[in-house]
Amino acid sequence: MHETHHLTGLRLDGKVAWVTGSSRGLGKAMALLLGKLGARVVVNCFSNIAQGQSVVEQIVAEGGQALLVAGNVMSLDEVDRMAEEIESHWGGVDILVTNATPPQPMKFIADYQWEEYQSMLDAFVKSPFLLSQRVLPGMKASKWGRIIQITSEVFHVGMPEFSAYVSAKGGQIGWSRSMANELAAEGITVNCVAPGWIPVERHDNDPQDAKDAYVKTVPMQRWGTPDDVAWAVAWFASEQAGFLTGQTLVVNGGRSLN
Repeated sequence: MHETHHLTGLRLDGKVAWVTGSSRGLGKAMALLLGKLGARVVVNCFSNIAQGQSVVEQIVAEGGQALLVAGNVMSLDEVDRMAEEIESHWGGVDILVTNATPPQPMKFIADYQWEEYQSMLDAFVKSPFLLSQRVLPGMKASKWGRIIQITSEVFHVGMPEFSAYVSAKGGQIGWSRSMANELAAEGITVNCVAPGWIPVERHDNDPQDAKDAYVKTVPMQRWGTPDDVAWAVAWFASEQAGFLTGQTLVVNGGRSLN
């Protein structure tokens, strides 16, 4: 007698998902979607507690479970404190989404200060390292884990006048590939989602002519949405994506194909 398998859809019931920088923008969309799919969502913000709490309340209002942890994901002590809060509330973290980002200076190479490079490396190499190192023991114990890095198309297109950010994103992608190899046998996948320019709150004051010029370079001839990115994250977080690791999924309407 043949066993019948039913396609149950993408669900994350019971998994604990920590999304850094999730009080607004792309991170908020990720947190809301993961909550709808059944994950217990850890919403993270640095200083805007009210915004973070609003996201928690929205997840709960839609039938999900959420917890706010506020703190600096670039600080070893803060990462440890936040992880302890999560563990005391829900146990270990199953899904880690590293999304938090600081301001990103755009300058010619001659005008950069090293401190600006260092701030990018702290955000996109140091922070993922600290977060992953802290949550990995729990993932290894359960032989299941998902680390999902939010990188950027800028690495793939080699965007000029943005070298501090681009180099840090390259480091983040390289780190992810190495970790994917290191952790594969433990049942832990490490993947990257690389969005294009997707306007969110922090882009409110960006010049309209720059926005118009960008969207003309997108083969799909439209802007991406936060949900486009959130669904890519949800797929990598799922049970169904368990044989995918070390990959970078570029979510930009085909802009970096050439």
